[in-house]
Amino acid sequence: MTSATGRLRRGRPLAWRLEAAGEDLVWFGVKQAVACAFPVGFFLVLGLSRVVSVPGLARYDLVLLAAVALQSTLVAVGFETWRDARVALRFHALGLALELFKTSPAIGSWSYPEPAVTKLATVPIYSGFLYAAVASYVLAAWRLLRLRFTRYPGRIPALALAAAIYANFFTHHWLPDLRWLLMAVTLAVFGRTRVHYTPRATERWMPLPAAFVLIGGFVWLAENLSTFLGAWAYPDQLLTWRTVHLGKITSWSLLVIVTIVIVGEHMRERGALETPLPRRVRGPGWAWLPAFLGGSGRGPRSRSRGSV
Repeated sequence: MTSATGRLRRGRPLAWRLEAAGEDLVWFGVKQAVACAFPVGFFLVLGLSRVVSVPGLARYDLVLLAAVALQSTLVAVGFETWRDARVALRFHALGLALELFKTSPAIGSWSYPEPAVTKLATVPIYSGFLYAAVASYVLAAWRLLRLRFTRYPGRIPALALAAAIYANFFTHHWLPDLRWLLMAVTLAVFGRTRVHYTPRATERWMPLPAAFVLIGGFVWLAENLSTFLGAWAYPDQLLTWRTVHLGKITSWSLLVIVTIVIVGEHMRERGALETPLPRRVRGPGWAWLPAFLGGSGRGPRSRSRGSV
């Protein structure tokens, strides 16, 4: 029967390749959904905060406490490591700095109209988790899909590009907006870079610039959901909610570049930039996940020197 099956497969190579591609697409979606554990949990917190209130506690304060509890829970159950949390904290700080600038009275790009004790000037501290959520997703996807890169640029051009992108978020209010020039530079720096990923058993790849745009598009969809749930409001959403402008996809794609560069440097230090992580990572990270999702299936007590 085995030989007959083999002959059948050889007789229908295209059909089998399409079937394998379909299976990989399904598993790609499953692992992407698992990687979004923190963002999805955070959106649930935002949604519940619209209908659940705690006497004497402002909504923004409640969201912050719930976000901290969510992050701590993911670390406690082994979904994230403390090292992951520290990397995400960098984006929390970068995001807060950007939020303080964008919501200042002189700029007014968007606002957080509700009062809160945990507000830093015009910004509730929980807003940093909106940026940390992107980093959390990238770190989780890196493990689940066993990402690796080929023809990844050196540290200096990658970090210089990320720094220029981040600076442009500030300077374009007074100087010419360089986003299109920065996107052209991105193609020059990352145009030959491939990101390899393994949905199930077969490793596949896509150009890294395409991944920047795809993730930026998904973040734009998440932004629409966030504003609908009252996480923040653009000037044209203060009276009634409306869809966020499509042009924001470029902004989020640029922010995704900054995220992947910083996470990439973190992985470069761990020797995991061009080499995929182990198929089954045992230990605090992912130990509780079943083996088909990249875990050991043995619970959080197992240990491994290979966990990143």
